[in-house]
Amino acid sequence: MLSYGRPSYGGSTGRAGRDVASAAADTAAVADAAGVRRFATIGASGGGPHALAAAALLPDSVMAAVCLAGVAPFENDPGWWKGMAAPGALRAAMRGRAARVEFAATEEFEPTSFNADDYAALDGRWSTLGDDVNASEEWGNDGLIDDDVAFVSPWGFDLADIRPPVLLVQGDDDRVIPFEHAERLHRGIRSSELWRRGAAGHITVLDAVPAALDWIRAQQL
Repeated sequence: MLSYGRPSYGGSTGRAGRDVASAAADTAAVADAAGVRRFATIGASGGGPHALAAAALLPDSVMAAVCLAGVAPFENDPGWWKGMAAPGALRAAMRGRAARVEFAATEEFEPTSFNADDYAALDGRWSTLGDDVNASEEWGNDGLIDDDVAFVSPWGFDLADIRPPVLLVQGDDDRVIPFEHAERLHRGIRSSELWRRGAAGHITVLDAVPAALDWIRAQQL
């Protein structure tokens, strides 16, 4: 399993004006450096769209993709926002990077973004995820800001361009990226399968990762 930090995360060099599609070139570079010719991509939350970018733009390399709790391409209609506990950052990003930077200066985490099971998971089986988030503060929030701007801007590819099989996994009680986003992705990606994870939230949906990895293996048979 290979993983990399998107620009500005964890000390990774920033890339001004990047879009979601730019992740495909980064993915290809990492795979080439490791001597890997065929692979699957998997991403959760903000990583989801970037995993889809590789599936769309590297069809000769990507055999399958998994997107857990991923945001859908921006559509400025009420349904895109409905159910988000804290949409302020993305709304600021709509006005450009400078506005998103300004918002970040006073931004605070909205506690209702996670449900009770999410908090229990962060205290227990997913505590390492919380540790990673805390450690990332050393590098600032440029990566998160650039992600948000990219999400509400043209992605650089169409969902209809995706040919490899795609698994979408989403929880009914995700208050960061509501279930509606998974449905939008499912409608746009003809090769997609959607797993609905009951009352899972934005963190507990990650419990589906082992099953998702089994799904990836099944695509190779």
